[in-house]
Amino acid sequence: FCFLLQSPHIERHALATLELNLGAQMQKMATVEASLQFYKSQAQALEKINQAQDAQLKSLLAVSSLSSTQMAFSAALGTSIGPFGQDTPVKYQRILSNIGSGYNPATGIFTAMARGMYYFSYTMYNNDGGQPNSVVSLMMNSQKMVSTWGTVAKDTQDSATNAAVVQLEAGDSVYVQLYANRAVFDDSYYYNTFSGFLLFTLS
Repeated sequence: FCFLLQSPHIERHALATLELNLGAQMQKMATVEASLQFYKSQAQALEKINQAQDAQLKSLLAVSSLSSTQMAFSAALGTSIGPFGQDTPVKYQRILSNIGSGYNPATGIFTAMARGMYYFSYTMYNNDGGQPNSVVSLMMNSQKMVSTWGTVAKDTQDSATNAAVVQLEAGDSVYVQLYANRAVFDDSYYYNTFSGFLLFTLS
């Protein structure tokens, strides 16, 4: 009979304990859920940062690619040169433009920065003045592409021009070559010029 009297008390105590345990578990679950929400928000924030960085990187790469494929130059001689004992690149010293810095006035050589189709032209001028004939060629990697020849005959002045559209690989070089024992005439009027630009890139 005593056990029966104590039974409701035991049940109430057990129920209270169960409720306490349940409350503690629910509190733990709430804490875990809050932590999950926090980490989720952190992950979302990091994802947004990564997306922004990816967009910035793509923009920088696009700018870099654009700058590397914008190539154009024009240069003039400004002084008579030759004759030399060997074939010599003409060093056009007066830079009119040099987008992409492909042309080097110290060597007279243009270096392609990208694979593509390029246009080049040059002018040559010869004045009698006791100088020998003028013979120059547009060269690609030491290979002759086109040439001009000015002879000193009855006329005292000769001017010629030539041009070519060529495919270049990155690193290829193009220059104007003055042949051995030849000369070109120039002064502050800049008769001799060398120009080129990238038409379009090739994949």
